[in-house]
Amino acid sequence: MYLAWILFVGLGIAAVARTSVPAQDRGVVAVTTLLGISGAMLAALAGRELGVYRWGASEGVIAAVLGAVALLAGYCWFAARPRLS
Repeated sequence: MYLAWILFVGLGIAAVARTSVPAQDRGVVAVTTLLGISGAMLAALAGRELGVYRWGASEGVIAAVLGAVALLAGYCWFAARPRLS
């Protein structure tokens, strides 16, 4: 059940990111969704493996939100940078 919450958080953050990013963004919906889920999973699993909290704790959901936001923000930052020719 906890894993389902993490996936739900990743999807929710991706949906919010998709609606708040301008339309000229080069990313597609699938990329944003995968980045949101990946960020949520990485943050939740990293915190668990580092011993910051136990599996199923509410801190894991908070970490999932922060991880998804961080990964999506990093993607937007790199996508917005001008390309070197």
